[in-house]
Amino acid sequence: MPPIDTLERLGESFALDAPTDRKRMLVIVNPYATTVSDRLKNLVVYALQGRYEVDAIDTKGKNDATAIAREAALEGYDVVVAFGGDGTVNEAANGLLGSDTPLSCLPGGATNVYARLLGIPNDIVDATEHLLRVADDFTPRKVDLVQVNDRVFTFCAGLGLDAAVTERVDSHPRLKHRFGAYYFMYAGLAIFTTRYVAKPPRMNVTLPDGTALEGVTALVQNADPYSYFKKIPLHLAEGASLSSGDVSGVVLKRSTPTIMPGVIYRMLAPNAHLSRHRAVEEFAGVDGLVVTSTDGRPIPLQVDGDHIGDVTEARFTVLPQALTVVG
Repeated sequence: MPPIDTLERLGESFALDAPTDRKRMLVIVNPYATTVSDRLKNLVVYALQGRYEVDAIDTKGKNDATAIAREAALEGYDVVVAFGGDGTVNEAANGLLGSDTPLSCLPGGATNVYARLLGIPNDIVDATEHLLRVADDFTPRKVDLVQVNDRVFTFCAGLGLDAAVTERVDSHPRLKHRFGAYYFMYAGLAIFTTRYVAKPPRMNVTLPDGTALEGVTALVQNADPYSYFKKIPLHLAEGASLSSGDVSGVVLKRSTPTIMPGVIYRMLAPNAHLSRHRAVEEFAGVDGLVVTSTDGRPIPLQVDGDHIGDVTEARFTVLPQALTVVG
């Protein structure tokens, strides 16, 4: 938690030379996010009022941020800020899809991948100061989204092992809050040893040119890195960026105790490449793909770090320039 007077001083200092024509900002707050509290929310809103006309709304449940963001676009807000984790950002992006209302972020989650991708600092004080300075050079830009079935995501999606881990972690929010990345690691080991060693779900990944890749886990990226382990960026596939018009990804062909240590090493080591592992296939530069279960079992699906259900088929389509952002 930052010192109380730090954010207060930020707001007061920026208010001294604030423009007379302030932009309207709606802050969508996830009060259950890892680092968010009522006190911190009030301090952040107070500071942002040094440059903007600010309203703040707390979410109360799943998909609330989508409805709130959609209404904000209809009401003509100049910018919507998602204050929470990547799940809150994802919901807000779904609400702003196709509109010209820009989305921005304040880091309130455990990882905050999209905020970092937009160039927003991962420290809440620095991020608030960043948004205050943006008011003087307000330059929204268009970036891509990717649709999978009836949901869009901003930077990543996964089917299989990582989605099952996400489901387990999200079902224990207190442990997620307390242990962070280490609880993800524990959940991953537990699920791998109980569900993916003996009989993992099988899937087929079909690319636009007809190439078919078979495996047990598929990871799709709209940007690089895929995620972070604490401060370590996880570079899984190469080539995709927020405005490249395509996606990249990897397919884990099999999951056995002998190959997983090498896979994990290549995920975490700064100069290693996961795609060069013998159990991994990489794809890049595609504008869509289809993942289907080959044994009939539903496969867990996550987008932007949130488990959204189990599916037997997932259809991915790039939506170029579908979201306006401010970073």
